Amino acid sequence: MKKALLTGAALNLVFASAAFADITIGVAGPMTGQYASFGEQLKIGAEQAVADINAKGGVNGEMLKLSVGDDACDPKQAVAVANQFASEGVPFVAGHFCSGSSIPASQVYADEQIVEISPASTNPDFTDKRPGDGIFRVCGRDDQQGEVAAKYIADNFKDKKIAIINDKTAYGAGLANETEKNLKADGMEPALVESYTAGEKDYTALVTKMKQAGIDLVYIGGYHTEAGLMARQMREQGMKTVIMSGDALVTDEYWAITGDAGEGTLMTFSPDPRKNEAAKPVVEELEKKGETAEGYVLYTYAAIQAWADAAEEAKSTDYDKVVEALNSGTFNTVIGDLKFDSKGDVTLPGYVVYEWKGGKYDYVDSADAGSK
Repeated sequence: MKKALLTGAALNLVFASAAFADITIGVAGPMTGQYASFGEQLKIGAEQAVADINAKGGVNGEMLKLSVGDDACDPKQAVAVANQFASEGVPFVAGHFCSGSSIPASQVYADEQIVEISPASTNPDFTDKRPGDGIFRVCGRDDQQGEVAAKYIADNFKDKKIAIINDKTAYGAGLANETEKNLKADGMEPALVESYTAGEKDYTALVTKMKQAGIDLVYIGGYHTEAGLMARQMREQGMKTVIMSGDALVTDEYWAITGDAGEGTLMTFSPDPRKNEAAKPVVEELEKKGETAEGYVLYTYAAIQAWADAAEEAKSTDYDKVVEALNSGTFNTVIGDLKFDSKGDVTLPGYVVYEWKGGKYDYVDSADAGSK
C-alpha cells in the first residue's frame, strides 16, 4: 500500500512537471560561413523574442527555450537541421534565411507537422509551392521586390545602359529574373545579362566586361559579400556605375566590405521596422546590450511573436490548431499588424528603395535629404 502511494506521488510529480515543461522552438539560418552576419541577425531577434515572451509568462504558462540550427545557406545542411529539429520535437521554427535552404527544409517541416515562419526567404516558390499549410513568411517576395526595383530603374535610368547579373542561387537568380522581367515590361532591354559564381574573390573579368559595355547601372541578384567585392573592384577600375540590389545588402557588413566604394548603392527592402513605435522598446533593449536591430532581427522577432500569439489563441502548440489560428488571426508585432493570406504570405506594405550613404542605409529620399 505504501509502495502504491509512493508510486502515485511520483506520478503526480511527473504529471506536474509535464504540465509545466519548457517548449523548445527553433531558429535556423547561416550561423557560419560567408552569410553568417544574417544568421546572427536571426539569432539576435529570436533570443530577444524568447526572453521577452518568457518575461511575460511564456506561452500558455510554459517557458520557451531556443534551439539554434546552422544551415550555412546550404540546402543539404538545411534539411539536416530540419530533421534535427524534428528529433527534438520542436513545434515551430523561425527560419530559414536563404530561400535555397527554406524551400527544401519546408518539406521536412510539412512532413513532421512543424510550423515554419521564415523571416527572410523571398523566393516566390517558398509559398507558391509550399508542401503544407504550416509554411509562412513575414517578409515580402522577389516578384514584389523586382517590380519596385524595375520601376525605380525605369523612372531614373530610362535611357541608360543596364546590366543584370545573378549568383545562380534560388534567391539571387529569382530576384534578377523578376527585375529583368519587369524592366522588359517597362520597355527597357538590358544591355548585359550575366551570371557569376558565389564565393569567388576576383570578379575582375565580369567588372571589365561591364566597363567595356559602358554600363550605367548594374542590378546584382545576390548577396552582400560578392556585391561588396564587385563594388570595390568597379571603383578600382574607375567605374562610376550605380549598383543596385535587393534585401541581402541590408547588413552593416556590406559597408565593412566596401568602405566608400559602397557610397550610393541602392537596394530594395521592406519599410524599416526600426521606425515602428511598437518596435521601439525592443530596439532600445538591443542597443543597451550593444546589439543591432538591423536587417532581419525584427522580422525574426515578429515571426516568433506571431507563432506565440497563435499558440495562445489555440491554447495549444498542436500543429493543426496553431495553423488554424495563424490563418485566421491578426497579429500585433514589431513589424506591424500582420495577417497571412491563403498562400502563407504576409499582408504588409511591400518594398521601398534604400541608399547607402556614409556607412548607413535609409530610404532614398531620406538619404538624399541627409546629404544636402
